[in-house]
Parts: sequence; structure tokens; C-alpha cells
Amino acid sequence: MDILRFATAGSVDDGKSTLIGRLLFDSKAIFEDQLEAVERTSRDRGTEYTDLSLLTDGLRAEREQGITIDVAYRYFATPRRKFIIADTPGHIQYTRNMVTGASTADLAIILIDARKGVLEQSRRHAFLTSLLRVPHLVLAVNKMDLVDYAQERFEEIREEFTAFASKLNVSDLTFIPISALNGDNVVSRSENMPWYLGTSLLHHLENVHIASDRNLTDVRFPVQYVIRPQRATDHAFHDYRGYAGQVAGGVLKPGDEVVHLPSGLSTRIASIDTFDGPVEEAFPPMSVTLRFEDDLDISRGDMIARPNNQPHVAQELEAMVCWMADGVKLTPRSKLTIKHTTRTARALVRDLHYRLDVNTLHRDEEATSLGLNEIGRVSLRVTQPLFVDDYARNRLTGGFILIDEATNGTVGAGMVLDAR
Repeated sequence: MDILRFATAGSVDDGKSTLIGRLLFDSKAIFEDQLEAVERTSRDRGTEYTDLSLLTDGLRAEREQGITIDVAYRYFATPRRKFIIADTPGHIQYTRNMVTGASTADLAIILIDARKGVLEQSRRHAFLTSLLRVPHLVLAVNKMDLVDYAQERFEEIREEFTAFASKLNVSDLTFIPISALNGDNVVSRSENMPWYLGTSLLHHLENVHIASDRNLTDVRFPVQYVIRPQRATDHAFHDYRGYAGQVAGGVLKPGDEVVHLPSGLSTRIASIDTFDGPVEEAFPPMSVTLRFEDDLDISRGDMIARPNNQPHVAQELEAMVCWMADGVKLTPRSKLTIKHTTRTARALVRDLHYRLDVNTLHRDEEATSLGLNEIGRVSLRVTQPLFVDDYARNRLTGGFILIDEATNGTVGAGMVLDAR
């Protein structure tokens, strides 16, 4: 059974947390004690109905204000698929939280209040999901019960958003009219909207095809750990030398010829081991241990690829960076630590080309710094060669994080546009 990671986004009070609560409730993914706690809290707050948004808004400040502040992750499963949900905040000051939640998502759900239509926040989150290369986008027009389930209103919003999405890199866009509060078109089809001929939201989530979204062409295996048990009492493991990591691209099989970077030496895969035993092939996002026919000097941070299909070996990067630090700005000459796959190096910001206004898509080429939640294009120089692909080709080998050397805190997330 595969796993679908999806994130919710949208403007404030569009019903993101309520939608997730409804999904969990209607799919029978809530324990009785959880439901009792939510019902009790709803009564204490004087709410006439069970406020399902409380299932995800767990922070005290979130419940007091009725908004989402941090990313909340929830897990549930149906007979067809497992799900990991990232409930991301809608406020502009929490853009970094939204980027964090959507960076690993296979699908994004953008909610729009049927009464308010497409707002600035809706456009911002749609742009961010396209920037992060989220393959599938669902526009859920929520609160249809407050506009009398009017088809005309749904069509107006669909036309407006379609016109905006044509400027973005969106490959799969689906529109679903829903009422998260009442459950219309969330888990089952609604009788209140007979004019809607599509599927319910959960049916779409269960059946959306994600296997082809991962790069199965370019073999990329960042080495995370060298396994050397050296058990003197067990002769089978005395000479065992394996290289553990998560497959970031391509398909690996025993007997395949591969190249080790940075040495450039070639060898063949002797076996592919997992916790459950050897396997005949490995593909994203499997975590495996590779054994090779030849003894090579391989360590954490190295990369395994195909001899005729290798990533860029680069120390000069052009990238889009979302700055996440409060109180510290990214400026030219900033010195940071960069973590790319399993490799860590020091980095220098050589230049800030422009700051991007995510609302208007305007490029401010006069900008001299990036502040909290701001996004811009920068040039980086790193001290060690990194084995990178363009983010548009591989999200795993094309993404990185920036770390403050003094505090060891994550201050930025980046997407490689070009490398040399």
C-alpha cells in the first residue's frame, strides 16, 4: 500500500483544519477518546456543533484565535492508501511553515471560501505550491452551503483560478465543491450538488496517480551511513560492508553498473539488502543498503549514480531561497552551512539577484536582503562539490536547507535552478 503526502493551504478561516477533521471523522480514523475531548472542548467554548478543526489545531494559541499557526501532521489510512496530512497555516507571517509542509507533498489542497472567492492568500499559496513543484493541485471550493450550493458561484471561481493558474507551472489541477462543516463531497458524493459530476475529495485522494511523479530515470543514491558489523562470532557478517541510504531517483538492481562520486570509480551492485531481507530492485522512496562487488572508499555524503547519467558536480549554485529566520537577514556575503541530501558544506552568498513578490510575481532587483518569509534568487559558492540536479528534475537532489553556523538552526530552504 503506497503513501500519499498532501498539504492543505488557503486563506485564513477557509476551513482547512475543519476539512481535515471531517476527513478523519468520516473515514473513521479518530479514536473515541479523541472525539470525546473535541466534543468536550467544543461545549466548553459554547459551540453548538462538534468543532472538528480542534483535531489539528492543538496549540493553545491556535484554539484561542481559531487559526492555524504551526504545521500539524496527521495520519490515517483507507483500504486503498495511507495518508500523511500537513495542515499548513494561512497567514502570510507563517509562509515558512507552509513551505515546510508542502516541500515533501505529492498533492496540495487549496481551499477557497465560496463567499469570498480567490483571494491574495489563495494566489500566494498556489504560487508556492508550483514553486515547490507539488505535482498535483486540488482547488476545494469550501462553504458551498453558505451560497446555497450554487453552481454559478463555483463556475465563477473555477474560471478565475484557471486564468491565474495558466501563469504557473501546474500540471494537474482539479476542482471540487465541498462543505467541510457538513461533509458535502468530502468522503462521499453530496446530494445537495447534483450538478457536480466529479468524485468526492477522498475518492480523488485515493485514486490520484503518484507513482510516475518520482524520477525513475536518473539513478541517485546519497550514502547516509556505512554499515560494518564485523561480528567475529558470525562469519556471515564479519566482512560485511554495506552503504545505507534512501533512493532519491531511478531504479537499482543487483548487477547494475554504477559510479561512485566524487571518485568517479565504477563498480557493480552485488546485492540490495533491507530489514526484511534482500530485494531484486530498489526505487524511490525505499531505504536500502547497497553492497558492491569492489571495495571502494565510500563515506557519508557520497553519491551513487549511473556512469552515463550523473548529477552536476558543482560548487556554484543558482537557487530560489525561502528565508525562514526571524531577526537575521540573508544578505550578500552571508556565511552559512548548506545541507544537501546527506552532504554538508559551508556556503557563501555571492549575490542576491532579486526578491520575489509572491502576490504579484514582481521581481525586485533593487533588494539588498531577504527577511523572514521572503523568497528570492541567490548565487551560492560552496566549499565542497555537491552532487545536484535541477529542482524541476528531482526534488530530492535539487533541494537543500541553509543552517546558521552559530545557532545550528535552519534559516532557509532552497531549490536549485542551475549548477556549475
